[in-house]
Amino acid sequence: MQKILIANRGEIALRIMRTARKMGIKTVAVYSEVDRAAPHVRFADEAVLLGPAPSSQSYLAMDRVIQAALDTGADGIHPGYGFLSENAEFARKVTEAGITFIGPDPHAIKVMGNKLAAKEAVADYDIPMVPGIDKAVTDVAVAKKFADSAGYPILIKAAAGGGGKGMRVVTAAWEMEEQMERAVSEAVSAFGDGAVFLEKYVTAPRHIEIQVLADNHGNIVYLFERECSIQRRHQKVVEEAPSVPLNLDPDLRVRMGEAAVNVARACDYKGAGTVEFLIDGDNNFYFLEMNTRLQVEHPVTELITGVDLVEQQINVARGIPLAMKQEDLRIKGHAIELRVYAEDPLNNFLPSIGTLETYQIPTGPGVRVDDGFEEGMEIPIYYDPMIAKLVTYGSNRAEALQLMRKAIQDYKIKGIETTLPFGRFVMDHEAFISGNFDTGFIQAYYSPEDILRERAEIERIGALAAAAIFEESRQALRVPERTSSEWSQR
Repeated sequence: MQKILIANRGEIALRIMRTARKMGIKTVAVYSEVDRAAPHVRFADEAVLLGPAPSSQSYLAMDRVIQAALDTGADGIHPGYGFLSENAEFARKVTEAGITFIGPDPHAIKVMGNKLAAKEAVADYDIPMVPGIDKAVTDVAVAKKFADSAGYPILIKAAAGGGGKGMRVVTAAWEMEEQMERAVSEAVSAFGDGAVFLEKYVTAPRHIEIQVLADNHGNIVYLFERECSIQRRHQKVVEEAPSVPLNLDPDLRVRMGEAAVNVARACDYKGAGTVEFLIDGDNNFYFLEMNTRLQVEHPVTELITGVDLVEQQINVARGIPLAMKQEDLRIKGHAIELRVYAEDPLNNFLPSIGTLETYQIPTGPGVRVDDGFEEGMEIPIYYDPMIAKLVTYGSNRAEALQLMRKAIQDYKIKGIETTLPFGRFVMDHEAFISGNFDTGFIQAYYSPEDILRERAEIERIGALAAAAIFEESRQALRVPERTSSEWSQR
């Protein structure tokens, strides 16, 4: 593989290109009209315009992406995450065009892309599942009957879902019909598939995911876990690896790792993938889904294991066996990631679109910023509002936390609102510091007033400091009163 086209944009495109360059592989960028001057376009060896800004006419246009690879002589396509990364049809079309798809086979993508099919695939491996109806449900009476037996609350989930879309919590029988209608409508809008199923809602769960790697020679390893419980609207905002010591003991880590390997084995998986689990208050874990791509939060795993996951993806696609065995892998240190979104945490995390009037990233030992923007650029309305991933790494969690606080302080962004203030709130909260938190963290602890109070206190301290400095300077520069001297009298 001598040349790779990256079918993506922004920070993930740049991150893949950097590893490809390190491996001596040339890269091809694709871009929409609004991304013409984006950093990933300039970084690549070649770049191809796909079309107008809307993703349906650019980054999601399968045939245009494949044609760009053919026109530039790329022999591999890396999809990154989002866009076409979990599209089985795209993977099939890439392969049929004689190009290597840097990811799993279409079959694995298709099976794991549907939660019902995924549950059926792993059924023979004795993997714990949340109690539920493992088939599409359309009859409200059937749904109510299950809920009456399992007990409320009940979770309605889109079979083809992801990212919290098509997901509704039902707390009482009278809500069932309305919430099912909403879940189906949202699933159709987001995925073109209105199939939903039911599960017992796990109250106050932790969201833990396991990174796996599998090659074409039957070797599968797990690279430990990531803690992903700090979420807003079922979307992750803060991730860390390994999990907080309070939340995951070594025996549980091994059992979840082995279960993740079996999930990968169940669909004959190839490449890097992530198996997601929920853990209840009694440390029982349940299979949630498998993401058949590189995760946004993969840097924290790279930092604690020393493994370049993109390099591993490319090597697997080349047919190279994994260079590591499970016993070779060790956890070293601790890493925390904050997703820096162009969102206003004071206004229900709504998107904040505008120009990056000031954009200065933090630097230094233990600080990593994966981004795709520069000062003066506009945040486009057409794509995900994530600006960057701010990652810190220390010898232990306390050190990583302190580095993150300093990095947030040093990250200067003006022109838009971002999730940086929310990140600081999380890092300073006792529940997060202690590790005693779950996916309900935001609902339980956060309100915009918390950030406003913190800002007011910072401004008050700043004003007092400025006043003290002013008074000190005024005293130092004070002109002495005129006094007589022998010299002046002469």
